[in-house]
Amino acid sequence: MSAASLVDRVRARLALHPGPLTGAAVAALVREEAGGLLGDDDVLRAVRSAVDELAGAGPLEPLLRASGVSDVLVNGPDEVWVDRGGGLERTEVRFPDEEAVRRLAVRLAAAAGRRLDDAAPWVDVGLPDGTRLHAVLPPVSGSGTCLSLRVLRRAALGLDDLTERGTFPGGCDDLLRALVARRLAFLVTGGTGSGKTTLLSALLGLVPPGERLVLCEDAPELAPAHPHVVRLATRPPNVEAVGEVTLRDLVRQALRMRPDRLVVGEVRGAEVTDLLAALNTGHDGGCGTLHANRPAEVPARLEALGVAAGLDRLAVHSQAAAALAAVVHLRRTPSGRRVEEIGVVRRAGDLVVVEPGWRADGGPCPGQGRLAELLSPPGEAPR
Repeated sequence: MSAASLVDRVRARLALHPGPLTGAAVAALVREEAGGLLGDDDVLRAVRSAVDELAGAGPLEPLLRASGVSDVLVNGPDEVWVDRGGGLERTEVRFPDEEAVRRLAVRLAAAAGRRLDDAAPWVDVGLPDGTRLHAVLPPVSGSGTCLSLRVLRRAALGLDDLTERGTFPGGCDDLLRALVARRLAFLVTGGTGSGKTTLLSALLGLVPPGERLVLCEDAPELAPAHPHVVRLATRPPNVEAVGEVTLRDLVRQALRMRPDRLVVGEVRGAEVTDLLAALNTGHDGGCGTLHANRPAEVPARLEALGVAAGLDRLAVHSQAAAALAAVVHLRRTPSGRRVEEIGVVRRAGDLVVVEPGWRADGGPCPGQGRLAELLSPPGEAPR
């Protein structure tokens, strides 16, 4: 019996399988079907092949397991790309046809309890293993079924690890340590894949062990080296479109959990109003990440999110001025991810602006004095 025929027989039996389609269930059926006709090595290969195809991501599974891969993108049966941190690379992985890509997308969506068909032609959901799935079916996608899989690995690097990787040019890690020690509220900004979550996780590891961290995230990425961490995660609606738990819901619940530091994994919606309100009511040291091209654009980004959530423009700026002290901006470069700027939030009339307090390129820093003042220990003159 070949491994391919064994997988076919397992597939036929799974069509009648009453329980959930898990890796363990597939492996048990493979062993049962093999019946001693295959050697141990062949059985192991067959189990891996069957689990990948029937309970995993099929031909994409080896790519998702590969070290350093952050994204796997499928544009068509013969067009599969990966990102290992240095830009997109086309792979040799191929699907038999367009229908095989669609079957995989539909099965992955179903594994997360979501519907994907002609009536609901796209889905954005977290898979049981933490991978983020986005899929679009034709005719919305003109080139066939498109899959985007984001591998979410817990950000477990410490500040020393990031120092070795060149994340802190000019020794700016000392400034960041002071930022955490002084319990200042801050945002870590940058583009997709710039290392925002990794840096935030490392900074949270500097928080004194006697403080309680409450993390609110869409997906469990933050993994600070800290003894007292409470994690809250969002939940999408089920197939009946009920049961959704949003990031805004989590922030509101977190405020009732006695947080010493309230952390929002990514500020991208209405939760910005609750976060700013919380940071204005005694919750010092709060932080989060935000997508932004540069620190100077952060006020406009907060304004857009806050106005969409029902706050007027002046209210957003007033809350931001009182709540936030600094912005730490990261950029992804060919040589790696690094801190590019530390900005200072200050009022400018009725609005707020973010001025550079430190820059990796040594450019002008009108906020340098204010940053030094913020980071100086109580009772000491700014350096």
